[in-house]
Amino acid sequence: MVLALSPRFLSRAVERMPLGVVFVSGSNGKSTTTHMLTGILRAHGLKVFSNPTGANLPQGIASAMLATVPLSGRLTEDVAVLEVDEAFGPRLAKALAPHSVLLINIQVDQLNRFHEPARVAGMLEEFARVADRHLVINADDHNLVDLAARLAGGRAKQSAFATAPALLADGPAWLSRGDNPELAVAAAQPDAAVVVESLDGRFAGLSVRGAVTRVALPARGLHYAVDAAAAAAMAEALLGDELDAASLAEGLASMDAVYGRGEVLDVGGEPVEIITMKNPPSLQVNLDYLDERPEQVFVAVDEGTPDPSWIYGSDLSRLDHVDVLTGSKAWQLATRFFYSDIAVHSVEPELKPALEKFLALPKPGRGMKTMIVNYEQMMLVRKALGYLEMGS
Repeated sequence: MVLALSPRFLSRAVERMPLGVVFVSGSNGKSTTTHMLTGILRAHGLKVFSNPTGANLPQGIASAMLATVPLSGRLTEDVAVLEVDEAFGPRLAKALAPHSVLLINIQVDQLNRFHEPARVAGMLEEFARVADRHLVINADDHNLVDLAARLAGGRAKQSAFATAPALLADGPAWLSRGDNPELAVAAAQPDAAVVVESLDGRFAGLSVRGAVTRVALPARGLHYAVDAAAAAAMAEALLGDELDAASLAEGLASMDAVYGRGEVLDVGGEPVEIITMKNPPSLQVNLDYLDERPEQVFVAVDEGTPDPSWIYGSDLSRLDHVDVLTGSKAWQLATRFFYSDIAVHSVEPELKPALEKFLALPKPGRGMKTMIVNYEQMMLVRKALGYLEMGS
């Protein structure tokens, strides 16, 4: 509504910010990287506006601004760090004129919307061209390396983040290349400003300007270390010599898992982990980094995943059963599990009785209850469990 009444609302709100607007976009990791970058900048004493709930469409960003903008109509923070949907980035760039753009990856995602990764690359390039200060890309993503080459010589100073080749080789293949081997770059780019050098559980070693800093991650997995490197690389671009290793570590340590992304909720005194299966890469890396086969598993998928047939290409070997399966796509998922000899103990199409049945199971002897859900079901599950907002 506010955009209809005041078409210049967004551009007016950000026009006096000293560090301007930073867009964070890509197929996977947008929400986590946005939170990480916000935490790093705040640890350095900056006032940061962001869209913390992951509302990355124009109306969502406008709603987030309405909650804090003063009567002048102009935000008073130093910088805006905004997660931006790939398809709406070009439209938002016209209103918000981002000075800096951070691109995380291009992977197979929402084929019903985007059709193919090449189309996403075109969308990202369109708003990356608007940046006139910094363009930071993933040097291990061939599509982004090519995108940056096309924009070389433009107004924005380019920099990159990367993963040490040995780590990338040992990590999940989906992390760098999706389902296309040609998308993988063989080695970390030598000029990357930040490189993931090591991974130890929920800690990573990030090399920033050649000096390694040990940082905490919000959840397990190399993909979270890559997100941290992305955030650190943009912070390095924005802050330059003012980037401080201690503040970098402090900013990353201050953040919890973004809701639904490896988040652990307390439900009646028992920990329950929620893993969101947004697309093939996100499902695969989260499955690959499960500590062990979970003892109790809940799966929920609805119409938010219009065509779940992509799951037939996923490696589900970390699962040996599903205790409760729910959602409008439950029977399609049950068929997929059947072909992998994964036993489904109960199919409950309605969410409420499905949750009740799963939560009534006795506490597992090892690990914790694990929920694997698509985005829409994740939001409904959190609400049903009494978690109405992120971090609540």
